[in-house]
Amino acid sequence: MKGSKSSSRFIFPKWLNLLRPMIAVGTAGGALYVIVLVTLGFSPKTISAGYEPEQPVSFSHRLHAGELAIDCRYCHNTVERTARASIPPTQTCMNCHSKIRTTSDRLTPVFESYATGRPVPWVRVHDLPDYVYFNHGIHVNRGVPCVACHGRIDTMETVRQVEPLSMGWCLDCHRAPEKYLRPPELVTDMTWQPGGDRLELGRRLRKERNINPSTDCITCHR
Repeated sequence: MKGSKSSSRFIFPKWLNLLRPMIAVGTAGGALYVIVLVTLGFSPKTISAGYEPEQPVSFSHRLHAGELAIDCRYCHNTVERTARASIPPTQTCMNCHSKIRTTSDRLTPVFESYATGRPVPWVRVHDLPDYVYFNHGIHVNRGVPCVACHGRIDTMETVRQVEPLSMGWCLDCHRAPEKYLRPPELVTDMTWQPGGDRLELGRRLRKERNINPSTDCITCHR
């Protein structure tokens, strides 16, 4: 009877006790996995950098900005004066393509846009949140080159986003702009390299032009 009573106290086998530490470890590990997944999965570096949407017209920056060396400002002609760089109107395309490749099937959306007056539905690549204020004109006129934010556009067949455009990334530049500064007249030159020390040139330009970017919240969040 004593043996029978003793054995009846244990409903589950003793080896199940080993599951308790395993469940604890699994729970902690799962929570950590979710935190890492959310942190990295929703990071601007993950969801933005590398974005390369298909455009309605297979416009090649490698050809136009690279091989033909068309200056960025020919198409994005407000970049020095306004906050936005502007998407070129169809008329800008037709300045050349009314005489060049006038029967190309690849340019059909451009020809239709010109005939109807409806803009080509370009897909925006570099798109900051609505709560962020950014002014292209200020940066370009201070000597921040296109390549610092957009990468080597002149080598891209299809434009893609190469930088995260995150707040931390912007603040890194605001805290040390000398790493990127160059003479303003050279901001669109994708291949330019300084003759001497880049940082020394940046420090000199920063001092001469009194460039001290603000890191206050209100600078970008107005």
